[in-house]
Amino acid sequence: MFTGIITDVGRVRGIERNGDSRVTIGTAFDTDSIELGASIACSGVCLTVVGKGEDWFAVDVSSETLRCTALGAWSEGSPVNLERALKVGDELGGHVVTGHVDGLATLVSREPEGGSIRLTFEAPAELARYIARKGSVCLDGVSLTVNDVDGARFGINIIPHTQSRTTFGEIAVGDTANLEIDILARYVARLGEANGA
Repeated sequence: MFTGIITDVGRVRGIERNGDSRVTIGTAFDTDSIELGASIACSGVCLTVVGKGEDWFAVDVSSETLRCTALGAWSEGSPVNLERALKVGDELGGHVVTGHVDGLATLVSREPEGGSIRLTFEAPAELARYIARKGSVCLDGVSLTVNDVDGARFGINIIPHTQSRTTFGEIAVGDTANLEIDILARYVARLGEANGA
């Protein structure tokens, strides 16, 4: 379980492909405090630590995960939003994030708006109904507030702090982001279906 509050931007150091992929990620985390088998959200995807060193950790990524997420586009040097798993008693600063990606959202526009950047994404049609104005979404592991919705498109603002502390300072039109819809929206929709709404 995560909150969508990014605590480090790591970089891919290497990728070994043998059916699945083993990815080594450089990090500023204190890796002495990371146990093998721990979960770390890597650009929104919950992955298991299978190796570590002084300033890096390694994860195995299945071919299914590569197919269903933006991780298949990673290469050496790719930036990675990182968040360690939530501990009981930690501050829940964003919203409840599972690290299970629902689909890919595509950036269709990027415009300056004051000191912020207004990003407009297009979600897959089957996920658009779960995205609501002033609701939460998780994009590449970052908890964000939806400012507006127009069909399958939705807009968010990235403040300067978020630009400097996540990969959103570098995102370009046409790029895809791992999208996890708000788990509460999923259950509300499911209850509506069960009640014939």
